[in-house]
Amino acid sequence: MAEVLSSLADLGAKASVQAEAPVHVQKLDKQGRAYATGKRKDAVARVWIKPGSGKITVNNRALEVYFARPVLRMLLNQPLVAAGRVDQYDIMVSCNGGGLSGQAGAVRHGISRALTFYEPELRGVLKKGGFLTRDSRVVERKKYGKAKARRSFQFSKR
Repeated sequence: MAEVLSSLADLGAKASVQAEAPVHVQKLDKQGRAYATGKRKDAVARVWIKPGSGKITVNNRALEVYFARPVLRMLLNQPLVAAGRVDQYDIMVSCNGGGLSGQAGAVRHGISRALTFYEPELRGVLKKGGFLTRDSRVVERKKYGKAKARRSFQFSKR
């Protein structure tokens, strides 16, 4: 049977008991690293962070070699700059799928999630910056009767 509440005060007391904020705790592996997965378009990035000198390796290559464009490197550093943790963590990334831009977005998402697993108090800053949200935009599929997703075939009058 349903619980019967006699007054609004009872309802308020019951709501305050149920509405407790979730507690985020530190999640580390046996080597003392935080692991997270980041995704963007078709790219998937597996990210491990541990305290260090700020060295970032992507697929066993230096960050400057793998992501040659400065815009992509800036994209990766955004969560670290927002959290004020530049040059405090060594980051090891393994990413595959998609292109370089999608992989950079996936690595950014993975770094943000790994930072929250290592330091749960950074969650508010990263969430406010929008770094913890997975960008759900993907390529629209091709439709029948069309040249691409929306482009029609060229019209011929004769």
